[in-house]
Amino acid sequence: MRRTPFFLCLRRFLYFTKSSYLCIMEKQKVLVGMSGGVDSSAVCMLLIEQGYDVMGVTMRMWDTERCFRKYSQDEPDYIIEARNLAKKLGFPHHVLDLRDEFKREIVDYFAHEYLSGRTPNPCVRCNQVFKWPKLIQLADELGCQFVATGHYANIENKEDAFYIRRGKDSLKDQSYFLWNVDSSIWERAIFPLGSMKKEEVKAYAASNGFVSISTQKESMEICFVEDDYRDFLRKYYPTEVAAIEQGHFVDAAGLKLGLHEGYPFYTVGQRKGLRIALGEPAYVLKINPAKNTVMLGKKEQLEATEMVVEHYHIVRPNDFLDSVLTQIRYRSKGVVSHVSIINEEFLYIQFDEPVSAITPGQSAAFYDGDRLLGGGIIAGEKALKKVKKLLRSV
Repeated sequence: MRRTPFFLCLRRFLYFTKSSYLCIMEKQKVLVGMSGGVDSSAVCMLLIEQGYDVMGVTMRMWDTERCFRKYSQDEPDYIIEARNLAKKLGFPHHVLDLRDEFKREIVDYFAHEYLSGRTPNPCVRCNQVFKWPKLIQLADELGCQFVATGHYANIENKEDAFYIRRGKDSLKDQSYFLWNVDSSIWERAIFPLGSMKKEEVKAYAASNGFVSISTQKESMEICFVEDDYRDFLRKYYPTEVAAIEQGHFVDAAGLKLGLHEGYPFYTVGQRKGLRIALGEPAYVLKINPAKNTVMLGKKEQLEATEMVVEHYHIVRPNDFLDSVLTQIRYRSKGVVSHVSIINEEFLYIQFDEPVSAITPGQSAAFYDGDRLLGGGIIAGEKALKKVKKLLRSV
């Protein structure tokens, strides 16, 4: 048998040892979505401390007046602040001008939903079709293995499936908005703030010399709506709004109670701003775009024990063999429920106790404890009737 010369063996040993060392020492690249605020700024600092090779990106999606400190600015404040932070910390920063695409994909959807008598959740849709796909695409172009954001949430790999879990800070938890993002994305995502509370994040940023960022006032509203969504619709969709005439408030029996401004200006569960006196508190129960009517009634009439969701996304069907917690709006408390997978179009949900103001167009998110199992868009009465008919025929 022919022996390999000693010097050749030594050379191979040194080659592979050097290659392994370089792989260990090479920093992993991560793309951070930067909003210019304290959360994403803290993410950049944390990842640099952890040894990552950080790159930043800020998406310019919609310009509002409050985004400009000076009228002479070409770019909004959040881009300037993100770029300045990147410069101070010494990593590259990119800007994606996506305003036209954002209007088509998110803002037009938002308006269309209201004009169709539903109440949209644009942040949920943005995460699914816009924000995360754009981040992953740019990460691939820049050669980044990971993508990081300032979401208050966690990621879990359970039996080769990736799940979102609630963040440590229950007041800031953002898992609800992530139910419809393709689960495969979470294999490349990092949420450094998932194990922190907001005050800890602010204190961390201040301790690193960024006091001004840590004290910034934050908005909890939709990023492209400065005040009331009704004013937004009137300003940006005047033709569509003008085409909708006044209609009637009606009760559950169909009796006309008075005139309303137009059905897009109301949402299920609304009590304030109705501008009608009925001698007792009235709530919006249903909206009928075809008839241009808004049904009013008592608070207890808003309660229901069942609903249907459509356009759903779930990680694993077997997660729904037992009861789950269903959350029907961002700040609501999850209610114990049973979820039936009807077909590829619908899920049927039965609640163990009545829930109030189930709103078509909003998201329903399903949890097992703090693990997000998936979610769907709450459908209207027509879909509920269709599903119940299917169930009776089985």
